[in-house]
This record gives sequence, structure tokens and C-alpha cells, in this order.
Amino acid sequence: MAEVYYVPIKNRIARWLLRPLFRGIFRLISRVHINGGENIPAHGPYLVAINHISLFEAPLIVAFWPTAMEAVGAIDVWQRPGQSTLVRLYGGIPVRRKEYDRKVIDTMLAVLRSGRPLLIAPEGGRSHQPGMQRAHPGVAYVMDKANVPVVPVGIVGTTEDFLRRALHGKRPTLQMYIGAPISLPAISGSAEERRLARQLNADLVMSRIAAMLPHDYRGVYADLHVTETAG
Repeated sequence: MAEVYYVPIKNRIARWLLRPLFRGIFRLISRVHINGGENIPAHGPYLVAINHISLFEAPLIVAFWPTAMEAVGAIDVWQRPGQSTLVRLYGGIPVRRKEYDRKVIDTMLAVLRSGRPLLIAPEGGRSHQPGMQRAHPGVAYVMDKANVPVVPVGIVGTTEDFLRRALHGKRPTLQMYIGAPISLPAISGSAEERRLARQLNADLVMSRIAAMLPHDYRGVYADLHVTETAG
């Protein structure tokens, strides 16, 4: 079993300062609309799954979420000037795309076992365009092992040109749609059956996200029909 997850005091202080700062920045340079706030669990651990177009979704959601959640991000961000400073101050969980890392998975499970919410992007990387990509199987594995509700969140407006338009005074609109938590069914069977069931669960979460988004944001989930086996 993973150890209890602890957020260092320096990161707690940084979050206390950064979250309202970024809320103010987003409010200043854009129009932010949040729908479905009543679907956010009042307490306990849960996963927050989002569509991932650009670098702007994670700062947006951690700034406006009612609690300071933990966040998973590509290790590349920890190597970029400016961005690396912010993620180190906030305190995130770096992952290498498309690589199995038992330590990272244990850390993610420890976050949830410690009663904290965890932000993930099931696509496993930025799409760089509105259309969603298929969920990465590794995230489906974490969803299965975590055995906690998944809150689907669809974000509109965080395209690659968002900052350029915002800095030119256009105040683009950002929309966050928060869906009802999903309790995914337990998985059993052979190794292949478990793999397929995990992918189905991940696709179900992504389909719930897609249903809240405009058609051109849905990507592969515009035509992928997933059987609703989760409650």
C-alpha cells in the first residue's frame, strides 16, 4: 500500500497565494463561466478528469476549484523556464508520457487514499486542437485501482491561441462544465478482459466529458458510442 501523501508547507503557502492570483488574472484577461459547481463532491477523495488541449486547462481548473487539488502533469513542464517555477511552487506530480512508472502510480493512489482530489488528463497529453483524443490506457488502470468517483469536466476556450487573443484585449470566453460524479464498476476476469474493461471505463468518462462539449471539441468521442455500465 502506498504511503500517506503529504503536501509540504512551502507548497501549501504557494497555493494559498497562487490560486487567487490566477483567478484574478483569468478574470482580467478573459470571461470565465463555470457550470455545474453543485456536482463537486463536498468531501472525500475523487478524480477530476478533463479534456486537454493546451497548457491553460490545469491553471484554470486549479485556480477556480473550491479546494486545492493535486495535479498530474507531463514531466516536460518541469523543464520549461517559467512553467517549471510555477509547478514546483504549486507542487505537482510529474509523469512521463506513455511510460509505466510504478512510483508515480503509487503516488497518485496515495493522494486519493489521503482523502484528496486528484486532477488527471486521460488523453495523456495535449491535443493542440479542440478535438479529443482517445483516453490513455494507463489512466484507466489508475481509475480502476483508485476505486473513487470520477468527476468529468469539459473545458472550452483554452485553445493554443488563447493567451495571444487575451493579451490583445479580446477577453476570450472560457467555459468549464462540471458533470455529475461517476462511480465506475469493479473490474475482474482475465488479464485481457481487465484491460478491455479498463479502457471501456476510461472511454465512458471521456464520453461524459464529450457530451458537455461542442461537437467540434469531441474528436474521437463524437462517434465512439460507449455502453453506460457505470452509475
